[in-house]
This record gives sequence, structure tokens and C-alpha cells, in this order.
Amino acid sequence: MKVTVVGAGAVGATCADNIARAALAEELVLLDIKEGLAEGKAQDMMQTAALLEFDTRITGSTNDYSKTANSDVVVITSGLPRKPGMTREELIGTNAGIVKGVTENILKHSPNAILIIISNPMDTMTYLALTSTGLPKNRIIGMGGALDSARFRYQLSQQLGCSPADLNAVVVGGHGDTTMIPLIRLATWNSVPVTKFLSEAQQQQVVADTMVGGATLTKLIGTSAWYAPGAAGAAMVEAIVRDEKKLFTCCVSLNGEYGQKDICLGVPVVIGRNGWEKILDFGLNADEQALFAKSAAAVRSMNDVLKTL
Repeated sequence: MKVTVVGAGAVGATCADNIARAALAEELVLLDIKEGLAEGKAQDMMQTAALLEFDTRITGSTNDYSKTANSDVVVITSGLPRKPGMTREELIGTNAGIVKGVTENILKHSPNAILIIISNPMDTMTYLALTSTGLPKNRIIGMGGALDSARFRYQLSQQLGCSPADLNAVVVGGHGDTTMIPLIRLATWNSVPVTKFLSEAQQQQVVADTMVGGATLTKLIGTSAWYAPGAAGAAMVEAIVRDEKKLFTCCVSLNGEYGQKDICLGVPVVIGRNGWEKILDFGLNADEQALFAKSAAAVRSMNDVLKTL
């Protein structure tokens, strides 16, 4: 199994590190446009192999896509990170050109690869990857919902005083501060609804804190987060290479599901060796469905920017 991570910045390097530690691939390629960055980080990671006891061969490359040939899964993190006060929408112009170029070059050498998109604004970049490549829709997956759901579980654990691992909670909709929809009605603590343990005010606080989770970290550390996004990307790689049939909320192409078409948006999907394999209907109530439609409208307005580029 061969995996490529495009972008050796904080998110890409963290994702690659998680992939290597979990022994998810025999070969792992880290690629970046900055001279020497991917090579240096790959060598640094390889020097941990004797300590962490993994056998993955990690190589770095400065913009040489031939080294990514025959990759089974490619994680795309490249693009400008979000800075304090910057919205994901403001990133579209620059990052669209980067993502389009990356996908074209990757597919020249790995035409059968499954693509995981992390680049922001993630929903729009996923839609761009789908429409510009013409790949089967199951091979294009946006990571956002997996990260947002992990942040949702963290916020719930803080209120409940429990382990995040004991919680099941998902976020659907867009990967944005105003477009994501934490489904607290469906969240459970070891199969018991969390609404039994939290007041209405606490529930609202958890939802609000989840929705600004990315912006909160950007404000605190001065740039986009990387540990959780990198781990989320690696978890999706694991579900694919190990054919886990695992349920994630991911940004995928919709064709009538949840009342939407011609858009990539976060919904519950099963991920296995073929990419995303099916969409699950969680039966949103009227209020949740209205929020989902509102989220879709906001993402479409961002997608429309692509037409002007």
C-alpha cells in the first residue's frame, strides 16, 4: 500500500506522522513545493522509526510528482493556512489554483488513487476536485466533518466530565463556523442520549463552542490547527487501507440525499477500500433539515466563486 501526503506543513506532516506510526502503508511520500521541506521532514520522521518501531518507508520530494506514482490514497493539504480574522471564503481564489494543479499532477501518476481533501475552504475544494477531475464521486472525500465531529465530542466531554472515546456525536453540513450543524439531539454517551445529562443551556453552549472550534484555535495559536486535522486525515486513510467500513461524517457529492444535488457537503458515510461506499440517512427533523438547507446555500455561494476564477 502506498500513500502520498501533498503539503509538508503542520497539517500534512502531522497526518504523515500518524500514518507512519500506525503502519498504514509500506511506502509514504511527503511532497511540498518548498525546496527541501518535505525531504527534511521525511528524514526526521524516518529517524523515529527505530524508536517507534515502524517499518513504513518515508520519502520526501520537492514538487517531483513522479515519486508519488501508483499511490493508493492521496491526502491533499496544500494551500494557504487560515490566518486570524480570515474567513475560509477568502482563501478560495488562491487555494483553488493550488488544489486544481495538485490533483491534475497526482492523477497523471496515480490515476486510480482515492483523494482526501483537507485544503480550505474544504467543501469548495472538494467540489472543485470532483468537477475538475471527473473522477467517480466515491474517490473524492472531504475531511471536514470528521474533524468537526471530533471537536464536538471534545466539547461534550468537557461538559460531561467523561472520556471523548465513550461518546458518539456527529456534525453535518459545511465545514465552516456558520455552516456546520452539530447534531446534539443524536449524540450519545455509551448509547444514552447526552440530552439526559445536559441542560438546555449546556447543550447550546456545546453547539456554539463546536461551531467556533477552528476559529478559537486560530485565534489562540495564530494559524490553523494541525494535530486534530492531521489525525482526522490519517483516520480516514486507515479506514480506506484497512477496509474498515467505518462511519464518518465527510464531505461528499450529493445527488438528492438530504434534499441536495450538485454539491459536496458533510453527511454520514461508510468508508472502506473503495473510498466512500454509501451515505446514511440520519432522519433529520424539520429544524435540522432547514439548517442543512441553509448550510448548503452558504456553501453554494462559495462554490459560485469558482466560476469567476
